[in-house]
Amino acid sequence: MAKTKRLAGLSVAMGVAMTAAASAADLKLIAAGSLEAALGEVAEAYSRQSGAEVAATFGPSGLMRKRIEAGEAFHVFASANMTHPEALAEAGKAGAVTLFARNRLCALARDGLEVDSTTLLATLLKDEVRLGTSTPKADPSGDYAFALFAKAEAVETGAAAKLKAKALQLTGGPDSEKAPDGRNTYAWVMEDGRADVFLTYCTNAVLARRELPALQIIDVPAELAVGADYGLTVLAGAPAEAASLAAFILSAEGQRILAGYGFTPVNPTD
Repeated sequence: MAKTKRLAGLSVAMGVAMTAAASAADLKLIAAGSLEAALGEVAEAYSRQSGAEVAATFGPSGLMRKRIEAGEAFHVFASANMTHPEALAEAGKAGAVTLFARNRLCALARDGLEVDSTTLLATLLKDEVRLGTSTPKADPSGDYAFALFAKAEAVETGAAAKLKAKALQLTGGPDSEKAPDGRNTYAWVMEDGRADVFLTYCTNAVLARRELPALQIIDVPAELAVGADYGLTVLAGAPAEAASLAAFILSAEGQRILAGYGFTPVNPTD
């Protein structure tokens, strides 16, 4: 289930005057679940300059795209990949897609598991090690994990097929069990003993370890590394003010906040 909450408004002067009638209260942001903490703070920064409000919905990007395609009214879409917003643009449901941040995969390992970057692949291939991922197609994090499996084939013959076969798709799908309210999804999955290693965004791993400090964060070695490009678009039929929300996410302040949560910022104005 996607998370929806009221966020303080997102209106700021971006070097051009905004009309007094502009109201961010009518804006609806839909975004990847991995952006919830970061864009929440972006919204607060935006609010301090406007006093307005915006409705924000977070969840797996693929499922968010389906809601847009089904006709739900949203104005700005921030996806954990470029594919979903570009598909909407090609269908005439969104404008141009802009790369606004980058992320990368890390491995989140349970306490006591002997693993580091140099032994990560060998550990993942062990029969007794339970490997968790998100759900491909529904959640880009799952697609990125399966891209890592493809890279593993170049390191060890047969690795891709074995990793795909053993991967437990525990999160991000339409029928995935949800974490209790107030719990970090990945900390909950790991504490509940559902996986020994979980491949997720490094930003998610950091948030999970804040909640469950015993977790280990393992950097993925260069030969397996997979980057995640995040795409931003204003949806068709959005009010003119939606562009100011998108612009703020791309602004120096918005990018600084994203960087504070571990994202690699991409500011085309620099």
